[in-house]
Amino acid sequence: MSKYAPLWRYIASDGRDKIKLSFAEIEDIAGVSIDHSFLTYKKELTAYGYKVAKISMKEKAVAFEKL
Repeated sequence: MSKYAPLWRYIASDGRDKIKLSFAEIEDIAGVSIDHSFLTYKKELTAYGYKVAKISMKEKAVAFEKL
């Protein structure tokens, strides 16, 4: 199981077309700190009907969009 699976399930259950979460929110939901491996794991999100639209280091947030 992916370390980000709880995050993917949370996003899929939200149902909105666009979701923006801060790094801190992602860490709370996933139970792990967001790190460089997120770039690899983000590909798994398509199985849940979403994609990572933008990662903002300045805002420390990630935008997700429904496929």
